[in-house]
Amino acid sequence: MLTGKTKNIGVIGCPIEHSLSPLMQNIAITDSGLDYAYTAMLVHPHKLKEAIKGLQALNYRGVNVTIPHKIEVIPLLDEIDENAKMIGAVNTILFEDNLIKGFNTDASGFINSLYNHKVKIKDEQAVLLGAGGAARAVIWGLIKAGIKSIVIGVRNPLKAQPLVDAFKDYLAIEAQDWTTDAFQSKLTDMSLLINATPLGMHPNLEEKPPIQWNKIKNRIVVYDLIYNPSITKFLSEAQQNGHKIMNGAEMLVEQGAESFKIWTGIMPNTKKMLQVL
Repeated sequence: MLTGKTKNIGVIGCPIEHSLSPLMQNIAITDSGLDYAYTAMLVHPHKLKEAIKGLQALNYRGVNVTIPHKIEVIPLLDEIDENAKMIGAVNTILFEDNLIKGFNTDASGFINSLYNHKVKIKDEQAVLLGAGGAARAVIWGLIKAGIKSIVIGVRNPLKAQPLVDAFKDYLAIEAQDWTTDAFQSKLTDMSLLINATPLGMHPNLEEKPPIQWNKIKNRIVVYDLIYNPSITKFLSEAQQNGHKIMNGAEMLVEQGAESFKIWTGIMPNTKKMLQVL
């Protein structure tokens, strides 16, 4: 029951009707026995500044931030954490001590989902498909987990070069045209293959990145950040070739759990959050 003592949290975006965050976060609230309420709120881009100040004035504890506000919200904050600085985006806001604090939990959410399945990351090699915002979070998470090297596969390596430059001081990283034999040869020694592109997302179910599965000599972990559908054509092909597959649902849950901990100080039951998704 909502009372005058209920603490408010939520998610802002535009559009927002599709968000699954209220489902999993309210399950976490109920399971943790907290007097909180999580709601989805539509915020148009030209109203973002007013919305942030309004949420602070209404004594919100915090909010998640989704498309298209993850970057544009940064100048409106008093401080951001290291993850947000390195990824260049904020997905979690905490209102505390008259300050508006920004965080990014995507990198830790991605890595925690791998750790849940005991996937070895330290000193391994990864191939990452895509160079957008999701790719930045994956790269930073892998760096913090001790990955040895990353090859980024994209249509246009020149467009991916700023991403390479942002992280080249931390590890061996390069971008290659994913249609070339040189790129496909990189698949031989990797242990982790990640799709951070929207290829294969509903409703474009027949799309997939151009991977030559016969180039992969060992059994590896193939991770698709897409979770709708739960098994994309990319993952289906990986599974048919004997590889372990994972989709983005666990990352969604784990990054949401990290946000929940920032607001409440409690790490929620992620198994129940995943189950409701």
